[in-house]
Amino acid sequence: MEFPSDIKGLSQAELEQLCSELREYIISCCAENPGHIGASLGVVELTVALHKVFDTPNDKIVWDVGHQAYAHKILTGRREAFKTNRKFGGISGFPKRTESEYDAFGTGHSSTSISAALGLAVGAQMQGSEDNFVAVIGDGSMTGGLAFEGLNNAGSLKTNLLVILNDNQISIDKSIGALHNHLMKVTTSRKYNRIKKTIWDRLGARKIRTHVQNFTKYIKKGILRNTSTSNLFDSLGFRYFGPMDGNDIGQMVNILSRLKEIEGPKLLHVITKKGKGYKPAEEDQTVWHAPGQFDPVTGIRVSGKEGASKFQDVFGHTLLDLARVNEKIVGITPAMATGCSMNIMMAEMPDRVFDVGIAEQHAVTFSAGLAAAGMLPFCNIYSSFAQRAYDNIIHDVALQKLKVILCLDRAGVVGEDGPTHHGAFDLSCFRPIPNVMIAAPLNELELRNMMYSATLPEYDTIIIRYPRGTGNGTPWKDEPFSRIEPGRGVILQEGNDVALLSIGAIGHNGSLAVKAARERGVSVLHCDMRFLKPIDEELLADVCSKVDRIVTLEDGALKGGLYSAVSEFVASRNIPCKVTGLGIPDRFVGQGTPAQLHQECGYDVEGILKALTNG
Repeated sequence: MEFPSDIKGLSQAELEQLCSELREYIISCCAENPGHIGASLGVVELTVALHKVFDTPNDKIVWDVGHQAYAHKILTGRREAFKTNRKFGGISGFPKRTESEYDAFGTGHSSTSISAALGLAVGAQMQGSEDNFVAVIGDGSMTGGLAFEGLNNAGSLKTNLLVILNDNQISIDKSIGALHNHLMKVTTSRKYNRIKKTIWDRLGARKIRTHVQNFTKYIKKGILRNTSTSNLFDSLGFRYFGPMDGNDIGQMVNILSRLKEIEGPKLLHVITKKGKGYKPAEEDQTVWHAPGQFDPVTGIRVSGKEGASKFQDVFGHTLLDLARVNEKIVGITPAMATGCSMNIMMAEMPDRVFDVGIAEQHAVTFSAGLAAAGMLPFCNIYSSFAQRAYDNIIHDVALQKLKVILCLDRAGVVGEDGPTHHGAFDLSCFRPIPNVMIAAPLNELELRNMMYSATLPEYDTIIIRYPRGTGNGTPWKDEPFSRIEPGRGVILQEGNDVALLSIGAIGHNGSLAVKAARERGVSVLHCDMRFLKPIDEELLADVCSKVDRIVTLEDGALKGGLYSAVSEFVASRNIPCKVTGLGIPDRFVGQGTPAQLHQECGYDVEGILKALTNG
């Protein structure tokens, strides 16, 4: 099977066999080449049914986030290429328009599918097309406000759109909130669905006349009045169908074939099991969302090398240490409690940690409200997702001078998830905002002390950004807290030929390059700037008095970041000093290991050394 056309004539038994083979192939590939296995295993039957029933790529399928799109990729001409999934130079781990005509819309962040599919549908409709449009969205993504903005608009436009709600009751961590509770109630409302099915069977699935459609609306309203569970999606203008077993290939083919004949906005609610067909993934769905390498036979995960602590663990343990002595401290995470290690505090202080779902905007404004009430919120958001809360940071935090400590995890290039997940833009985005400090720790201990210092009265709202993964092994556990003076950098190495000004953990690469440069006879003055805002102007002036050439180093976009800040300082004072910047260039960087991407962008150790020695 290479393309969807190959499965059109398959029998149900053959479809079931195909689903089994797809699961085996996904497991085999992901065991060697890590990826988001759990979500994709859960929607194999749904994926096969979609491609059997609909005429892709003419009919368009938009996958929300894209974690669940592996079977889709394999069935759409990328079976062999899937072995390169998420690798440097390989295919993307997410749907990507430039990769395949079957990828109708690029995804990676949550809650976008309904709006995108609606736009595709309306645009096609305006051009006379009768193609079908499908958005597949998980219950976790439905906690994002954008999904409801799309539903609200779609319900009023009456466009031919099918939304499939993949309800597996978990996104990465367990799904939470009122919507999750509502979906649980819907799945138990058998009376509503039984009566609705009877009407469906009597009327048939073909397009029916307007007066019959209107008649069924009155019947449906009567059902809703006489059943105990009202339905949110009906209220938004969608015809609701379900819940149904999304792991039953026969049922999926049948219902999709019928829904294909019905015009207007429709929502199909399917129940699936994340990790379906692979016991370890079924039993621990959070870990097996993206488990890393594993033995496909035993399910034993390959352990990483013992060594330096992850920045995430430093954050989690430090937050708990601070919360133990300051009852005002609370933690907020948008559905990433495990990933950012806020689950460490959650385990001991569940009433002081709030997982608000995949809702970054709400997370920030909720934090602002907590601050206004006298609490001290630590709001942890992945850097690339914090872009979604830009206005909230300006309007609800900075403008009102409310003290919120924003910890941006996964800053800089993050690796195999690629451009949708790189934390490339936080330094550039947030630097212009008044009343906001921006800091980046060089190592584990500096992160710990920055978090402590941020709680002190002399600190205002601060953004602390740090990368995914391990530090350089600097001891930090049980170390006493030490205050870091706001806006002050430190000199790591004296020198007089050229200066290297670094910010954040990428400075470790800088230290290695400085050592290599010294061995070549080049004396480098290396400074850990610590703060982008306020930048240490006193230190900058001192550096400019010692050297006439500066190299800046940052794991972020060059435009608007440290390079821009230092260049502005030099230009504003007419200092005859040449400034060269190393960082992420003005383009979207692809996928690969951080080391590969540092090399591609020119700020690996060799790239830094070249900049220092080729003056």
